Amino acid sequence: MSNRPLLMIPGPIEVSDGVSDAAAEAPRSHVAPDFVEAMGGSLQAMRHVWRAGEDAQPFILAGSGSLAMDMATWNVIEPGERVVVVNTGFFSDRSVEMLHRRGAHVTQVSAEPGDAPSIDAVARALDERPTAALFATHVDTSTGVRLDAEGLCRIARERNVLTVFDGVCATGGERFEMDTWGADVYLTASQKAIGLPPGLALLVASPRALERRRALSAPPPMSLDWLEWLPVMTAYEARRPSYFATPATTLVWALRTGLDEILSADTDPGTAMDARVSAHATVAGTFRAAWRDMGLDLVPVSEALAANTLSAIRYPDGIGQELVSAIKERGVVVAPGLHPEFKDRYFRVGHMGDIITRPADISRCIDAVRDAVQATRAEL
Repeated sequence: MSNRPLLMIPGPIEVSDGVSDAAAEAPRSHVAPDFVEAMGGSLQAMRHVWRAGEDAQPFILAGSGSLAMDMATWNVIEPGERVVVVNTGFFSDRSVEMLHRRGAHVTQVSAEPGDAPSIDAVARALDERPTAALFATHVDTSTGVRLDAEGLCRIARERNVLTVFDGVCATGGERFEMDTWGADVYLTASQKAIGLPPGLALLVASPRALERRRALSAPPPMSLDWLEWLPVMTAYEARRPSYFATPATTLVWALRTGLDEILSADTDPGTAMDARVSAHATVAGTFRAAWRDMGLDLVPVSEALAANTLSAIRYPDGIGQELVSAIKERGVVVAPGLHPEFKDRYFRVGHMGDIITRPADISRCIDAVRDAVQATRAEL
């Protein structure tokens, strides 16, 4: 067993040897032919991973998931417009703040931490007043709650409302059918189920979302503006170098490898994505069975709401944050709670990306948690 601690937080995550090797290569010029090929191929592969149509537009930018969230907010919302936010945790709160800074009027549809509002409750909120967009966090990293994205897309499309999904802790690990469901924006960051180190903001916008940007009277800041980046993405996909701002060339080089690994299960991209999502679900089931065996309860109130990319786990009675330290002493790094209302009452384990291909490391993580739980219980 390696002496290096096993990183099992919900991002950044362990990466594959192939991605690690690609990320360790010397930087390339952003106009070098091999980089142009990597960038163009990554844009094309994103459509497959996102299950987006050929007319959807991928964007690859240097930045965090929060940058992708800001970019989505500023490109589809006009100041003064009403937006409905489905709030399931810390990152939903961040989305609300970003919308307020854009000047939107925000209506939140919330539930108790660990739960999710019903589709009917969201539909009623949409019907109250004219609404420009519905924002939702597919999986909120702070609670491990996964929303019914398909149902939200359906009620929004019925009302001609744009949909924007924060998929930071979901993309590549949870089922999302961007084209079939009619979603308008799906965004993520490189350090989650995409399987890379941190540093890339990734999103795909529908034609309807792009038309919305073109119709805005109040443009976004230049560095966030889709219309500044669109010619660059179009050029790279056509295998021509372009420039607006310097891309993160080393990370894009690694992205090409990471996306290829995600799609490697089958020559048909749709089948490959089905396999990838199914593998995440299988591994999540293994972790959930282990938590039950240890007598640990999840934060999500039902298994139907529990994400396949991470587990948010309540501390056992009488045990608190010392459990995280005890797990680390056993060679595995997990994350403490994040939701401000009860962050001292639970911890989080990430299980997304390359880790789903490593049964020995999955067992190593489960054993470390089990040993730590037993040891801390014995000390009570």
